[in-house]
Amino acid sequence: MTREERRNGRRKGLVIVYTGHGKGKTTAALGTMIRAWGHGMRVCMIQFLKSETGKWGEVRAARKMEGIEWISTGDGWTWRSKDMDETTARALRGWEIAREKIASGDYDLIILDEFTYALAYGWLDLQEVINWLKANKPDDLHLIITGRDAPTELTTYADLVTNMSKIKHPFDEGIMGQPGIEF
Repeated sequence: MTREERRNGRRKGLVIVYTGHGKGKTTAALGTMIRAWGHGMRVCMIQFLKSETGKWGEVRAARKMEGIEWISTGDGWTWRSKDMDETTARALRGWEIAREKIASGDYDLIILDEFTYALAYGWLDLQEVINWLKANKPDDLHLIITGRDAPTELTTYADLVTNMSKIKHPFDEGIMGQPGIEF
């Protein structure tokens, strides 16, 4: 973007992907969410795997921040699912909700948290998702997608991609997740 474009208020809604096997994908998205909220932007978070009954720190904080819509459609972590058909159906419902929110034009930032899993597990067709986004995402909407193993086609489509690489993690030493840090 040139200095002239910045002065004239040119805005492009970015597609941002936070991926990789390191910690921090959702945390990075939350940081952007808080920044956007601080600028008075309209924000929506859609979580694809985390349980809709979860009371994690970020959920508690967002409920105190007027103007952030928070939707969790999951039933927990897929690798612990006792009913994969239900888990899959919940993710597909999350994509239905996401399409409604994206196409509505009511938001400045939408986060699709752990969305890459729905792609990696084949619950959604990657090319259909990208084609739908190209055709329906408003030009000025910022969209953040998080999750491990983001497909190459998604990272190619995105404007910004960050790969979180694990170098060391307390889990490796048997240290459990810490409130306020992990959840």
